[in-house]
Amino acid sequence: MIDAERIAVLTGAGISTASGIPDFRGPEGVWTKNPGAEAMFDIDEYVAHRDVRVASWKHRLAVPAWLAEPNAGHHALVELERQSRLTGLVTQNVDGLHQKAGSSPELVHELHGTVWYVDCLQCNRRIPMADVLPRLESGEEDPACTVCGGILKSATISFGQSLDRAVLDRAVAATATAEVFLAIGTSLQVYPAAGLCDLALSDGKPLIILNAQPTPYDDQATTVLRTPIETTLPGLLGPA
Repeated sequence: MIDAERIAVLTGAGISTASGIPDFRGPEGVWTKNPGAEAMFDIDEYVAHRDVRVASWKHRLAVPAWLAEPNAGHHALVELERQSRLTGLVTQNVDGLHQKAGSSPELVHELHGTVWYVDCLQCNRRIPMADVLPRLESGEEDPACTVCGGILKSATISFGQSLDRAVLDRAVAATATAEVFLAIGTSLQVYPAAGLCDLALSDGKPLIILNAQPTPYDDQATTVLRTPIETTLPGLLGPA
């Protein structure tokens, strides 16, 4: 159990695997099973090649997030917030399951955006994904913006795109005001998300890692746990 009154949390794909959403780098990960899928997550490839966009939209149409439900790991973090012990929930996930579980949107900092909205890369218009999915279902392979004709893309951060500075600043503030930094279900290989661990460590804060696979920060962590997130987290976050 973590005996602390102020905890900052970073979550990655591993917290959502029990909800039926595959991770990227694990044994059954999206990129592990299909290395070519990485092109769909590269902004230059996406803009330059229609076939990449077609594959990406086909992937989005079938994404498990539309039907996924939060698991006990997500609900444990809602309870942590209810106890007023959560300084911020920084997530690399785009599935929206933290909010669906009941986490306050103002405490959830989505570093990599969200799959629930779509952006036009030309006029910057943002619309709900629910407005685009029916177009895909009706046969459109590469839907364009209905206002300017520009390329549409899910409101997620691809490789080559900059993170939202305001979201990153909130993540840094949540880390700075915490006593303990807890990294859950993340490989800690993607920056600047992983850099939050460096910030916590430089301030002398304990780093606790709960992840199925080894991470580059294991040797600096106070505690490393390899047990299932959905069964471990509720006990780990019991009342201080």
